[in-house]
Amino acid sequence: MTDRIAIALAQINPTVGAIAANIGRIRAARAEAAARSSDLVVCPQLSVTGCPLGDLATSSFFLDAVEAAVREFAAETSDGGPAVLLGAPWRSDGKVHDAALLLEAGAIATVRFRHVAPAPRTASYSVGPVPGPLNFRGVRFGVLVGDDISTPDVAEALSECGAELLVHLSAVPFAPDTLDRRVGVAVARVTETGLPLLTVNLIGGQDDLVFDGSSFALGADRALKAHAPAFREALLVTRWERGGESWTAREGELAPPPSGHEAVWQALTSGLRDYVNKNGFATVVLGLSGGLDSAVAAAVAVDALGPDRVRPVFLPSPVTTWQSLQDAHEVAELLGCTLEKIVIDPALKAFETMLAPLVAGRDPDVTEENVQPRVRAVTLLQLSNKFGALVLSSLNRSDLYAGFFTLSGDVSNGFAILRDLYKTDIVALAQWRNGALPEGVHGPAGRVVPEYVINRPPCAELKPDRTDVDNLPPYDILDDILRCLIDQDLGTAAILERGHDLITLERVWRMVVRAEYKRRQAPPGVSLGLGKAKRFPITNGFAALS
Repeated sequence: MTDRIAIALAQINPTVGAIAANIGRIRAARAEAAARSSDLVVCPQLSVTGCPLGDLATSSFFLDAVEAAVREFAAETSDGGPAVLLGAPWRSDGKVHDAALLLEAGAIATVRFRHVAPAPRTASYSVGPVPGPLNFRGVRFGVLVGDDISTPDVAEALSECGAELLVHLSAVPFAPDTLDRRVGVAVARVTETGLPLLTVNLIGGQDDLVFDGSSFALGADRALKAHAPAFREALLVTRWERGGESWTAREGELAPPPSGHEAVWQALTSGLRDYVNKNGFATVVLGLSGGLDSAVAAAVAVDALGPDRVRPVFLPSPVTTWQSLQDAHEVAELLGCTLEKIVIDPALKAFETMLAPLVAGRDPDVTEENVQPRVRAVTLLQLSNKFGALVLSSLNRSDLYAGFFTLSGDVSNGFAILRDLYKTDIVALAQWRNGALPEGVHGPAGRVVPEYVINRPPCAELKPDRTDVDNLPPYDILDDILRCLIDQDLGTAAILERGHDLITLERVWRMVVRAEYKRRQAPPGVSLGLGKAKRFPITNGFAALS
């Protein structure tokens, strides 16, 4: 039995399926932990494989590779260095579990399975029995995997069986209130059991998810003893001493977490950076129109990757204004990028000539408008193929749910970085970024989006003298109605009580219903947890709310 123990929380950024590389990150964390005199390194949930795994989690060939890699790494712990507690999918008696494995003295010493059923979006892991404490050097650890912390049951069972410290392996995606909720749940478990609690969380982007890290340790008095930085890999070392029947921690690093617009911006840049790098893209390319959405998308990209890896392209048509060209040039100059210009008139004339025999006698309509974003999309995709660049879309949540985008146009892109942000959110973010320089970004300090671009009436410039409000309600009204319908599930009466009229409400609802087939074809983007992702039937006769 020991009266002192140093526990290092290894907040790492794995890539799904990159088993060897992920274990390399754990190995590096273990080496650092050894240099800092740690006894145990605790890694996040599914740190060996990354997450979410989808159907990889039940593929035999994948699980064979996981097991072989973990056993090979376990052999390295015979060197007398720190033991490792890590997360991985693990087979037992023909079932696949979300597991925590203790690697010590050259072997897999102990395995614990998650007991609480997984959330619907995760892989279909089997649940394990209520776990007992894990004994490490005379200290009884109560190990909680994922959602095991969400109810009192597992923590209380561990406490009743003699656990002295609770350790939580976590993989919780970012949302603006996630950290507060995580700390609140942890405080509840500490209050119920009287035991200290450590939780280690993943960081980094994976597909549409972003993990913010923010690992922490709470004492038995519910006081925060240590907190890791958000959105970057870190090793948080905590040092504990036994006093009578309980353990107390020396106060360690207390990195303040970002909040508000800063947290959202960090999530956007982290999500984009990892999507680009983990998928092997050299650069990103985007259409810079002179409008707000593309300006903010470009600013996020430069902050995430640096100006040398961002390629903005101005793609004017005959109806594009001189002001848009000036605004696009100013945005590119502020961000330190070189703006390229490709006039799309020849392609538009080619389409007009090709279709002329079939559409003779018909007046021009939205068809001629929509060919412009489609030609722009094809042009950007050509550049993507030629230079290995990811095409960024400027699609936002307001336009996504209202259906205000062109199929095979705005959505024929690789990644929609603003997909989870309403237009009013984008305005607020642009104003904030102009006055702030987030930590760790590659972009410039000061103004990155000209004030005129922020304040200019939104306009797709597909037809002369037309703005978005010719097709949509004003964005402040549209966004509030969408939040009511999509995020809050409010009924008609409750929405009308907020000052909206029934005609506008039903108009927006019809837009939402009719656009479902378009949303199914939209590119992925960073999920910020700002609202729900709704999926409606494509064929849907429920178009009226009254």
